[in-house]
Amino acid sequence: VNGRGLMLAVDLSESMHESDFVLNNQPVDRLTACKAVAREFISRRVGDRLGLILFGQQAYLQVPLTFDRQTVQQLLDEAVIGIAGRQTAIGDALGLGVKRLREQNTPHKVMILMTDGRNTVGDVDPLRAAELAAEAGLTVHTIGIGADEAVQRGFFGTIRINPSNDLDEDTLRAIAKKTGGRYFRARDAQAFEKIYQEIDKLEPVEHSGSHFRPTTALFYWPLGAALLVYLGLLAWVPRQSMAERA
Repeated sequence: VNGRGLMLAVDLSESMHESDFVLNNQPVDRLTACKAVAREFISRRVGDRLGLILFGQQAYLQVPLTFDRQTVQQLLDEAVIGIAGRQTAIGDALGLGVKRLREQNTPHKVMILMTDGRNTVGDVDPLRAAELAAEAGLTVHTIGIGADEAVQRGFFGTIRINPSNDLDEDTLRAIAKKTGGRYFRARDAQAFEKIYQEIDKLEPVEHSGSHFRPTTALFYWPLGAALLVYLGLLAWVPRQSMAERA
C-alpha cells in the first residue's frame, strides 16, 4: 500500500488543563478537545502508517508507525495530562519524530505537532530539529492550541484574560516554514476540526496500491473422497445382485 508515514505529536504539559474549549455546549480542557477532533482524522487516514508521540518535559514514542488506527486512537484516548512532565519539550518531540520517520522507507513523511506553549526544557532546540526534519524530507504541520480570550472570576468580579499568553507562535510558524508545512491556530473546537480537514487536503489519503489474498485450493480432498465412495458403491451393487440371483 502506498501511504504516508504520519506521526502525531501531542502536548501533555500542565497548561493543557486550561478549559477554554467547548464541546456539546460543555467547557472542556484542551487535551479533551484535541482527542475528540483527532478521532475523526485518524479514522479517515486509511492506508497511512500512523504513529503517536506524547510529550511534556520528556518526549515518548507511544505508538510506532502502524496501520492499526484503532490502537493509535485508543492510546491517545488514554493519554493523561502531566504524565510526561509539567513542562514543554517541543524540540525533543520534533527530534524524536524525525528519528522515527527517517527510518521509514516511504516518500511521504509528515508530522503534526500540537502544543499550547513554548519550548521550556529539553536537549534539542526546536529550530535545529526543524532543520534536521527538512534534511530528512519530513513535512511538519504545527497547530497552536488555545483561545485568545477567556473570562475569569476574581475578587472584584470577572476579568478577561488571554489564556494563550505562553503560546510561541513565532517558533511554530518557523518550524512549519522550514519544513514546507503549515502553521494553524486552533482557538476553538470548530477551528480545530477545520484544521484537520485542511490537512486532509494538503496530505490526501492515497488509495492506490495492489492488494492480494493468497488462496489454497482444498476442494479436491472432499471431491476425491466422494469419488472413492461412489466407485465403491458401484462395485458393491453388482456383487450384491449376483449373490441374490445365486
